[in-house]
Amino acid sequence: MNMQWDAETYGRDFSFVHRYGDGVAALIGAAPGSTVLDLGCGNGALTHRLRQSGFQVMGLDASPDLLSAARKSYPDIEFVLGDAVDFSLPEPVDVVFSNAVFHWIEKKCHPAMLACVSRALKPGGEFVFEFGGRGNTAWIEAALERAFSREGYRYQNPFFFPTIGEYAPMVEAAGFRVEYAQLFARPTPLQGEDGLGNWIRMFLKGPFEALPGPARQAVIRRAEAELRPVLCRDGQWYADYVRLRMKARKL
Repeated sequence: MNMQWDAETYGRDFSFVHRYGDGVAALIGAAPGSTVLDLGCGNGALTHRLRQSGFQVMGLDASPDLLSAARKSYPDIEFVLGDAVDFSLPEPVDVVFSNAVFHWIEKKCHPAMLACVSRALKPGGEFVFEFGGRGNTAWIEAALERAFSREGYRYQNPFFFPTIGEYAPMVEAAGFRVEYAQLFARPTPLQGEDGLGNWIRMFLKGPFEALPGPARQAVIRRAEAELRPVLCRDGQWYADYVRLRMKARKL
């Protein structure tokens, strides 16, 4: 999926994306000094934390805007422009790490992405990742579907949110042994009084492209009104996240 990212807003209002990545990074078992590719590195915040943990790191992302922010913030880290479903490295690495990226990739493209990851790893290398799993943002998606319908449009979910049973065989078919898998709910606080609206505007640009401006705002307000009793507590908005976390080893 091609996305235009507002790097400044992403870094300011959605820093939870890389903060929650620390738990994923804890699954890495490779020794300090090992080489790590941060696949879909975004603004480089997690790449930087991996380096602080003692790894030799590089980041790869498809967004020039996010990479520009990463290079500005961490000029001593190598950041490369590339597509997760069609990339290669000069030398294989010990670990491929990814956080909050794979749900952006169409299901049909995952075999190609997993093949690239396999080629990028040394034999026995670790593949550690987390992304949206089945049920992720289900309340938000359902409310938007109804709000779109009220405005005379059809909402199309742009994401791939698999179960463990659906995704583990795909990983294994690419030449990996799955060593750890967890699907878990993680309600995630959103920043500010307009937290839900801002989340929709940041992460769901594609479905809104066909809507004229007034209809876009009407859809968001309808969704907010429906979801307030469910996802807003004491003035704090939450996104109903469900995450799929895995660790696999290249055979």
